[in-house]
Order: sequence, then C-alpha cells, then structure tokens
Amino acid sequence: MMLLCLPSPLRPICDLRVLNHFIKEARDAEDAMKSCREGCSLSESVTVPQTTVDFEIWEKKNGSEQAQEVQSGLYLLQQALSLLRASVTNTALHSHIDNSLRNLLSINAVLRSLNIQEYTPPASAAELEGTWRVSTATDLLQVHVNFLRGKVHLLLSDAQACQQDVS
Repeated sequence: MMLLCLPSPLRPICDLRVLNHFIKEARDAEDAMKSCREGCSLSESVTVPQTTVDFEIWEKKNGSEQAQEVQSGLYLLQQALSLLRASVTNTALHSHIDNSLRNLLSINAVLRSLNIQEYTPPASAAELEGTWRVSTATDLLQVHVNFLRGKVHLLLSDAQACQQDVS
C-alpha cells in the first residue's frame, strides 16, 4: 500500500521576534560599516525605498498595496546590498552583507507564509514609486535598518493571517 503525502501549506510566521532578530543583525552590519576604514565603499549610488511612513496614507492602503510597497522595497534593498557586496573588499563586512541578503530572502519566505502574493519586479527600478538614491554604504545600511523597523514591521504586525480569531 502506498500513501500519498500532500505538502502542507506553510503555517503563517507571525512571531515578530524573527523580524526583531533581522533588525538587530541589520544594525550590527550598519555598526560594522561605520567603523570600517578601508575597502568599504559603494561603487555607485543605488536606488532604495523611502523609509518614512505617513500613517494616514499607510492606513488607507489595502493589504495588497502595503505588501506591494514592502516587497518592492525588499527588492530594491536586495539589489543595492548585492552591489555593495560586489564593491566592498573588506572581508569582515562580507559576512554582515551576506547575512543581510539571507535575511531579506527569509523575510520574503515569511511574506509567502502569510499568503502574500509573489512579487514581480518591474523592468526598471525607475518605474517604482517612493524611492530615492543613496551614494554611501552607511546610508544604504541605515535605510535597510529603518525599512525593516518601519514598513516591514507594520506589514507583519497587521498581517491578516496573524490576526487571532476572536469569536
């Protein structure tokens, strides 16, 4: 007799301690960059997401608009951190940047666990709204921390899949 095993759907990952761990590691990378003296510059300016949140506007957006904004920001950060990784020669920073990139992939997995639709990046970053450019590695890593603390935290803490069913 043969048993068929169907893959079970991902259980939503609603524990914000996971995100807080990623924020701490992003801060560690930012601190390491601040103390770096050699081989730690960005080769060109990069497009990053705006990190400021106008709560009145954010609250008016539906869940999928909020998710789209977070996912486009994660995509931009992934592109920017990959460029930073390629331009930094300081090996101590490589592990911090690699960690940050892995954490962004993990955040995308968390979003999938919350039934948030897969993100399809545009042909060009210029097509994305709510972006700006940074030219230093320190600024990039500060944006990374602030984006996780702001919009990613808001999206995860309000995720529909994580709301307790109160009957």
